[in-house]
Amino acid sequence: MQRDANAVAGMGEEPGPQGARMAQSLTQGPVGTKPRPALDGSATTASAAAVSVAQIGARMHYAVPILLHQAGRLERLYTDICAVKGWPKLVRTLTKDRGPAALQRLAGRVPDGIPPRRIVSFSTFGLRYHARTAAAASTAALIEAYVWGAQQFCRRVVRCGLHPAAATYTFNGAGLEIMAAAREQGLVAIMEQTSAPLSVAWQLINQQRELFPQWEGPPIGAEAIAAMVARETAEWALADRVLCGSQFVVEGVRQVGGPVERCTVVPYGIGTAFNVDRPPHSGPLRVLTVGSVGIAKGSPQVLEAARLIGRGAAFRMIGALRIGAVIEQEIRRYVDLRGAVPRAAIAPHYAWADVFVLPSLCEGSATVTYEALAAGLPVICTANTGAVVTDGVDGFIVRAADPHAITAALQSLIRNRELLHVMSKAARLTARRYSLDAYGRRLMAATA
Repeated sequence: MQRDANAVAGMGEEPGPQGARMAQSLTQGPVGTKPRPALDGSATTASAAAVSVAQIGARMHYAVPILLHQAGRLERLYTDICAVKGWPKLVRTLTKDRGPAALQRLAGRVPDGIPPRRIVSFSTFGLRYHARTAAAASTAALIEAYVWGAQQFCRRVVRCGLHPAAATYTFNGAGLEIMAAAREQGLVAIMEQTSAPLSVAWQLINQQRELFPQWEGPPIGAEAIAAMVARETAEWALADRVLCGSQFVVEGVRQVGGPVERCTVVPYGIGTAFNVDRPPHSGPLRVLTVGSVGIAKGSPQVLEAARLIGRGAAFRMIGALRIGAVIEQEIRRYVDLRGAVPRAAIAPHYAWADVFVLPSLCEGSATVTYEALAAGLPVICTANTGAVVTDGVDGFIVRAADPHAITAALQSLIRNRELLHVMSKAARLTARRYSLDAYGRRLMAATA
């Protein structure tokens, strides 16, 4: 069975009733009886404002801890593999933009500007975690690997101690034990809900799995995600604040009865690395998609749009393949598949393109859409993508799972290159409003 990234995006407790019982104990035991820490911003000391961030991987290239550090508010960054300490630092030195893409991605795990003394990394755990997820041959096995990784990571962080930070910042699915310890110690527990709730994503993806079983296999059973949903629910109960990248995420939390009163929309931001120049060309419209190739990112609809448009546009997909060999061969008939590309090598692909397409079924606020806007690409996406696109201004918002809507949007740009030019300028203006500096201000306000 092919892996489904969104279906296992959260990290659950032990499968079955045991996981649900643990989630319940974490929210109804002593922690649940403690009052929530004051959130009125009345603390005035530097230590009271300090935040410890715990994240697996280099999400958004460590934007949250970097911005907190720049504001003088980062106490610690806890992570798995980080290329500024230990053997990963040696790998980075030896690689120097050479070698396999996997090593280059590892070497790129550098939280720019954060002193190594502020970073606690668990490199051996990171290797074991990567090995488990890489060896997973089924959705159930991948879920089990994520369960193990979440528990092991959180327990390591708790053992290191959370003080003198005044708050912890974790990410949905990978923070439950940390949040429980934070509440027990009287710290503020902040979590980022990086996507719509898992149960919402599961429903949306399963609908498409039923329509396209040859892509990633049959629908995923509810029992496979039950413990993960319980874990996410337990995290909400512990969270003093839930930061969401878009209103789509908030509505998903509302749909499943989550704590919308503690949710705050904090759109992301983008730096200047993707402000690329684009030489003019006279060929077909160039269409770019960046993200894992599979059902969750709307790849079946992109493929159908490529079929319908034919030679009127050139399509390129960047991202790991989460599909079977037969479907891969079919896609290659219409689309230039490039596979996974290190982040440092993405910019030339944005420079190649004329327009960006990401018709995702479920996201938080897809960071690649910010990158595309910064590169001056009109963005065609769904509301589920959580993008900061304004329909008809810097792109088009299309219905989810609708290849004809994607086709119509692309055809309008094929027929009217002046519209493409106008939208391209508008895209760059939007990106300026969502700079990293602007994101930092929003983030500081939401975590004050």
